[in-house]
Amino acid sequence: MSVTGASEARHVLPRAVGLFRPHRRQLLLLLLVVVVGAAVGIVNPLLTKVVFDDALFPAEGEPRLGLLTVLVGVMVVAVAVASALAIWQAYLAAVMGQHVMHGIRERLFAHLNRLSLRFFTGARTGEVQARITQDVDGLGSVVSAAVPSIVANSVFVLASLVAMLILSWPLTLASVVVLPGFVYVSYRIGRTRRALLSQRQQTIAEMSVLTEETLSVSGMLLTKVFDRHEQTVDRYRRESRTLADVTVRQQMAGRVILGVAQSFILVGPAIIYLAAGYLQSSFSISPGTVVAFTALQMRLLTPIRDLMERSIEVHQSLALFERIFEYLDLPHEITDAPGARALEPGSLRGAVAFRDVFLRYGGSSQWALEDVSFRIEPGQLAAIVGPTGAGKTSVTYLIARLYDPSRGSVEVDGMDVRQIQQSSLTSNIGMVTQETTLFHTSIRENLLYAKPEATEEELEAATRAASIHEHILSLDAGYDTIVGERGYRMSGGEKQRLAIARVLLRDPAILILDEATSALDTASERLVQGALERLTEGRTTIAIAHRLSTILAADVILVLDRGRLVEQGTHAELLAHGGLYAELYEHQFHNAEPAGGGAGASPAPARHGEGGI
Repeated sequence: MSVTGASEARHVLPRAVGLFRPHRRQLLLLLLVVVVGAAVGIVNPLLTKVVFDDALFPAEGEPRLGLLTVLVGVMVVAVAVASALAIWQAYLAAVMGQHVMHGIRERLFAHLNRLSLRFFTGARTGEVQARITQDVDGLGSVVSAAVPSIVANSVFVLASLVAMLILSWPLTLASVVVLPGFVYVSYRIGRTRRALLSQRQQTIAEMSVLTEETLSVSGMLLTKVFDRHEQTVDRYRRESRTLADVTVRQQMAGRVILGVAQSFILVGPAIIYLAAGYLQSSFSISPGTVVAFTALQMRLLTPIRDLMERSIEVHQSLALFERIFEYLDLPHEITDAPGARALEPGSLRGAVAFRDVFLRYGGSSQWALEDVSFRIEPGQLAAIVGPTGAGKTSVTYLIARLYDPSRGSVEVDGMDVRQIQQSSLTSNIGMVTQETTLFHTSIRENLLYAKPEATEEELEAATRAASIHEHILSLDAGYDTIVGERGYRMSGGEKQRLAIARVLLRDPAILILDEATSALDTASERLVQGALERLTEGRTTIAIAHRLSTILAADVILVLDRGRLVEQGTHAELLAHGGLYAELYEHQFHNAEPAGGGAGASPAPARHGEGGI
């Protein structure tokens, strides 16, 4: 995404300003405090003229001590009030800034959570994390400090200019002649730093990706097994060096020009002295006016310098806003249709039907699924088989509505899944996959992810059914045992049985098993198969099967090849047909490992009383 040019700034800036709209009451209060503080801030410079011309050096010649005492007292009070207002202003700015930051983080996180699976299969986890952490955090100083500072300093500069005009408009004109140049310089520097900041954030994203990939448990295992430590460190070193170089260039961009601009401000009083000398013959300028004027001018040094630096900071931050808006502008592909139906709890029977379904992923020119039609009756065990890449997992994704079909319809109990509320649909579908996802928290929290309101009795019933309860009790912390990142403290079989217990808590009408035991050893597979038998009781089960000897008792077998449904029927019917299924079965039985499990085992469980499948 381009980050240079005025057109992009005009597009991004209004949206960035719009983030403050929900907090306009706080902004108005802050603005009121700023205006009052600015008004109080110019009291002392204006009083300086009176102190010099009327109290210290009056026309009568003798100092007027009574007036001087009153004026000094007012000046002391003004300083105290200005200090109190400055503290209040800082507090209001911090509160408002953090509320805005919270709104950005919450909105971005919620938006990403609603994106379809298509986005996450193409995005890198480290880059997504960089957007939602580093990019958003990078806006913290802008939202909490820069924007309130620009507002406050702008008001103070305007108030000071008004006071200077009151004192002497000719001297004011002489003072502000260089201000347009400062504004232009700030814009140019900001545009340069904006481009560099975009490059810097992209480098940070690359480092986040590298960190996420290599410092995870799986990444570290891969690094050690293949002895890629030096190469990994070298890659990180290159990215870190690039980050350091870009950061230095970003911080130093325009520093010379800013120094020159500050020098112009510092020599401002000398210019005023010179201008007062030349203008004295045409305009009546008293010594008190010159002193008060130069006092105001020197008070402008800090706010003008801050305005220049803060405006540069805001301009370069547009690169961060662009990166955030780029994610916020991603469309939600899977959304509830107007009037989408909510299913009554326990009302779903579990019938599943595909009607002339086509599916294409992203910009691919090939169909992942092509003209697929079938029906699974409630309570049936349906097995999906076929070569690698045949489209088996795509079928399950469409049932759970992780994707929508490109053409055709997917129906549950005769209803198009696109006409059912997503939360209502997913609450009736459970999934157990080959790679179980567990969070780095306790066993209890991982189980409650499926049903937060579950009781202890429900937890125990689910874990007993999944043949994992006794093992949990044998652990030192029991149900409060931390499972580690991705559950690495648990064996493959233990993770699968926890996943089954989690689905049992959800009690779905439709169960999807995607190679749930294919990576387990024989002993673990027997335990998991037993748990799966209990899990599939009384519900529609759709199982992706690789080892065909385990699906002999399936009610219906769907055979896919290159995205097309080429056969369907029972095991006996398909063998008699002599098609692809018969070829796969013959190949496996002539080349298979001895029966009993191991890699390649299917997740499909046996129906009770029908023997092992």
